Amino acid sequence: MISSQYVSRITLRRDKVDSFDRYPFCLPAVHSLESIDLHPKVTYFVGENGSGKSTLLEAIAVSLGFNAEGGTKNFRFGTRRSHSELHEFLRIAKGFRRPRDGFFLRAESFFNVATEIENLDAEPAPAPPIINSYGGRSLHEQSHGESFLALMTQRFGGQGIYILDEPEAALSPQRQLTVLARIHDLVLDHSQFIIATHSPILMAYPDSVIYLCSKEGVSQVAYEDTEHFQVTRNFLADPKRVLRTLMER
Repeated sequence: MISSQYVSRITLRRDKVDSFDRYPFCLPAVHSLESIDLHPKVTYFVGENGSGKSTLLEAIAVSLGFNAEGGTKNFRFGTRRSHSELHEFLRIAKGFRRPRDGFFLRAESFFNVATEIENLDAEPAPAPPIINSYGGRSLHEQSHGESFLALMTQRFGGQGIYILDEPEAALSPQRQLTVLARIHDLVLDHSQFIIATHSPILMAYPDSVIYLCSKEGVSQVAYEDTEHFQVTRNFLADPKRVLRTLMER
């Protein structure tokens, strides 16, 4: 049966990999990977730094035609080639519906996307300036958090697939809640999200699936069983006790 969601499954073509001892195939999230079924609304990848979740997310985005440094499928700039070859070994199962919109957000290279928008708008063109789709104000003239919110509220138009790598990087807790509400609005408008995050706020969206990238590989986990939720809950329940334990010498 053909799925109606934009992307339904990611499969690693293990027979094409010559060695799992080299990067990126040695990463925990990749080493034992077979296939991952994506949620039709929101799929999260969580785990420690170095587990491979961002590398996996990047490979999914590139496989779908997005620029490795971020942006829409129309962006083709490259500041520094740093993405892995993993995308060449992924099989992407798509549904019969095609997204009308899409964006790959990488927190670490969003500055480069903002610069590329300014460079493109500096060139003569018959079309309106690209920045108009982002609210009309230079992304460089806003704080990191403001530019992220402008992207999600102005540029994300719905009926799209949105791949977000650590979008909480520049967001306060209150603005993370704002982003969570925006994700819900876009989901109601037939959008699909794939998100790598450390934020227990952002990963709280109820109609979703969470995959934990650990040294054992990739496995599905309940929200309340994530370390992010448990550590945050325990700290807020008794911060003095936690701090006392941390600072004992």
